[in-house]
Amino acid sequence: MLKDNLLMLRGIHGYSQEEIAGKIGISRQAYAKWESGATVPDVEKCSRLAQVYGTTVDGLLKTEELDDGSVLPPAPKGKNIWGAVTMNERGQIVIPKAARDHFDLRAGQRLVLVSEDNEGFALVPAEIFEQKLALISRFLSPAEG
Repeated sequence: MLKDNLLMLRGIHGYSQEEIAGKIGISRQAYAKWESGATVPDVEKCSRLAQVYGTTVDGLLKTEELDDGSVLPPAPKGKNIWGAVTMNERGQIVIPKAARDHFDLRAGQRLVLVSEDNEGFALVPAEIFEQKLALISRFLSPAEG
């Protein structure tokens, strides 16, 4: 819900209500009403809020809840948080439908698992990974002359 996201984002960014209000051109009291859920901003103000917080209007309005009831903060613009998945005893996970649809993933599609030590991992469609690898290889190859 918008009010929850506003509270979370303001805390994450370390802003006071007064600082945010100043950045979007409203009074602190008006912003406080948004955080309390007493009122909601118009579309233009939502757009300004999204810009200040580095997210999207859609991200401001939607609430992503995990299985344990905790709420995820809105993802930064251009990034996504698809929620939590549970790995079974065979190491299998189910990629959330919204993520499969967003990336047009299909059954049988090859994915490359990449990671950074102690940071987690990511799945990349094999064709994209291979294209990027080929591009890097061209830059690393000695110039033909």
